[in-house]
Amino acid sequence: MNKSVKQVQMEEKILRILSGKPLKTTELLFADTELQAMQEYANVVSIKRLGYNDHGPVHMRKATYNAIRMFHLLKDAGIKMNLEQENIGSWEDSLIGVLFASLLHDLGMSIARELHENQSIILAIPIIDRILEQIYKPDDYMLKTAVRSIAIEGIFGHMATHKIHSLEAGIVLIADGSDMEKGRARIPSILSQQPKVGDIHRTSSSAIQKVRISKGTEKPINITVEMSASVGFFQIEEVFFPKINISPVKPYIELYAGVVDREMLRYL
Repeated sequence: MNKSVKQVQMEEKILRILSGKPLKTTELLFADTELQAMQEYANVVSIKRLGYNDHGPVHMRKATYNAIRMFHLLKDAGIKMNLEQENIGSWEDSLIGVLFASLLHDLGMSIARELHENQSIILAIPIIDRILEQIYKPDDYMLKTAVRSIAIEGIFGHMATHKIHSLEAGIVLIADGSDMEKGRARIPSILSQQPKVGDIHRTSSSAIQKVRISKGTEKPINITVEMSASVGFFQIEEVFFPKINISPVKPYIELYAGVVDREMLRYL
């Protein structure tokens, strides 16, 4: 299947910051034609049928890139993921779970918006299982079970409507919310110029110029959201901040937001 230029660029960025088993896992996912079709159709339903913003291949890769960035920042700060804390796996195993969840979390948008995270799990499990069989030894039952569970928790929790408990799932939740720059709202804005319920989400996301994820000064992760107009605060306060607030990763995040060339407001 043909991939868009933006998707290919995102895949190249992701592969450059991975190695070992996580790299192999991601290469297999990127080469999976069934997954590609499912992601593309999720975008057809999301944008053309439902009038939402991007929930397809590019969004899922942006969320993945954000998740990897945050994962590495936590790792560099000496923070162990739950699989390490529980003596089940290594940081690589945790990252594989995060990669699965980030790349598969919106597959359910190919069916419906309501409870799409549950539909995503149903669609994702066969893909997760066939990739796990290529990454791990046949008798690594406990490790495969743990990685699958982490992936499913990440998908289950990405809407901030269900309580999650692992750092791995918490990363996925925030990484998904971090993809809110103006480009994500561009396609539905072009397709429909008629006022409709939910337009505030597109208007506010259109004001988001840049989301920067970097090393924090007081905490491991700094997230800075730059916007062109104050309407962007709706996106922060109604969509993004609630996701951070419920995430187990919240204690490790500094969050700043503001209009470009004005003072940044600190949320965390």
